[in-house]
Amino acid sequence: MTETAREKSNSKKTSNSKKKPTTSYVFPWLHRDVSKAVSDEVDVKWVNKKGNNKDSNHQYSTNVMGKFTCVNDRCLTHGWSSKSVSILIKGYPGNGYNAVIFNQRCKSCNELGNLTLDKESYVERVAYRVKKWAGLRTEQPYYAGKKGLPHKRELCEGCKRGYCLNRNGLED
Repeated sequence: MTETAREKSNSKKTSNSKKKPTTSYVFPWLHRDVSKAVSDEVDVKWVNKKGNNKDSNHQYSTNVMGKFTCVNDRCLTHGWSSKSVSILIKGYPGNGYNAVIFNQRCKSCNELGNLTLDKESYVERVAYRVKKWAGLRTEQPYYAGKKGLPHKRELCEGCKRGYCLNRNGLED
């Protein structure tokens, strides 16, 4: 299941073809799904502090999956998928958290894409990290699958900000 970057909390899709993409996104409406994934073990809360590191007591970079659509009408690339969409998860006192997902640029025209987030990978990774920070014993999720195309650091907004796992060749 996927969530577009401009999707509203009531799960109705809004047209994002006319809106300008941004370098990063937050998905606070997915908090309900994260909360359900950890509810038996820990009570979590979404903290709306995008970009504020002062109050956070944890920080973790990982990847989720997603698809991108090129918004440039003149570009021949219509879209691409990625298994390496950079995400920064921040933890706050009292089991608070937030997550910032970084956009990618089109390899043909260098325009930012419109992200359609893979909801399952997002919820799984955020829930795992929140449980770990809460001190709960939890089994690390198994990430399997075919390797995709090589990661292009110059097209990744997470790499540009120093948060992407792929920025130093740690993953492909």
